[in-house]
Amino acid sequence: MSFPKLKVSVIGLGYIGLPTAAVLASVGHEVVGVDVNADVVELINRGQIHIVETDLAGLVQGVVSEGRLRASATAQPSDVFVIAVPTPFKDGNEPDLRFVEQASRSIADVLRPGSLIILESTSPVGTTEKMAAWLSELRPDLAFPHESCAQPDVNVAYCPERVLPGSIITELVKNDRVIGGMTLECSSKARRFYETFVRGECFVTDSRTAEMTKLTENAFRDVNIGFANELSLICDQIGINVWELIRLANKHPRVSILNPGPGVGGHCIAVDPWFIVHSAPDVARLIRTAREVNDGKPLWVVDKVMKAVSDRLLVAERAKVACLGLSFKANVDDLRESPALEIVEALAGQGAAIDIMVVEPFIEHLPATLEGKAALAQFEQAVAEADIVVLLVDHRAFKTIDPSLLLGKVVVDTRGFWQ
Repeated sequence: MSFPKLKVSVIGLGYIGLPTAAVLASVGHEVVGVDVNADVVELINRGQIHIVETDLAGLVQGVVSEGRLRASATAQPSDVFVIAVPTPFKDGNEPDLRFVEQASRSIADVLRPGSLIILESTSPVGTTEKMAAWLSELRPDLAFPHESCAQPDVNVAYCPERVLPGSIITELVKNDRVIGGMTLECSSKARRFYETFVRGECFVTDSRTAEMTKLTENAFRDVNIGFANELSLICDQIGINVWELIRLANKHPRVSILNPGPGVGGHCIAVDPWFIVHSAPDVARLIRTAREVNDGKPLWVVDKVMKAVSDRLLVAERAKVACLGLSFKANVDDLRESPALEIVEALAGQGAAIDIMVVEPFIEHLPATLEGKAALAQFEQAVAEADIVVLLVDHRAFKTIDPSLLLGKVVVDTRGFWQ
């Protein structure tokens, strides 16, 4: 299928923005990636990447060398602007939209009649409308869709990413997309743009429904994980193996319980349900409770480990703890909202009698919060030297452990990886 080649600016070159920019360039668009981090800009312009993601390095190297992707610190005039910046929350779980606002302001001066702006950042309901209002204030010479204009100069839409880290390149192309424009024409133009590289189906709705769709997808996952995590707490208290319990319960043809873990991490599932709660705090009771269960699980893990540490210190002067994994999920380098990192940080602050060894095969340096408090170690060495082994992330590399290395050690397996 042929389509017009467009100039596309992708604002934000992180875990979503950079793969999106590379995929867009690979189908023939002229792409400018914009990021405030000068080191990231320089690295990408050399054809290199700053994140770990399957197949991304070769793709970026190829489209940069062919001149279809370049990075810049400032926005450039473009046909399409895709905003893919973080949307964290403030204290009290209130949405923090400052990065979306900064991104909007960064493109205001280069907008022109006919521009299409698409927000991909996971956002509270109504954020797309706010973005249009911010831009309208900065560019009163242009008509925007929220101004009840029959033919706005600038079209605005929302289309959330829905990809799995570790498979982002593949899923950007094959997954269905939900596209919500502020008007039918905005939706139509955004859909035509996504159809230039998406092989899944593109479903059209309004911007508020599209925003809520993304939040709902992640809240659904969070509630189901919360159920599994609560089961693990109950089973621990009454002496039942939760992993065996879930295996047996899942034999029922209409039951599919997820596996529990040390908490929930990542920039989406650990954050987005709070956006729903913030929007309707009086009625979002189940979603709030699931968030509280999952947010509390790391502290429960810390208590389990510290009980083992206390027992060890009854017979020795020091306790050596090997913490396996720091990332928020298996086989990626992403530490955002990671319960594993939260657990290790808490353990590192428990006292001078604990030696913390961290095994994380996807990073080269410990984060600043652990500098001087823990040591980055190799897998088998850390397990061999440890009194207590804490499995926090189910990286493939940890599956190969020699079971004899665990003999005589206290093992806290938060993933059921060795069950």
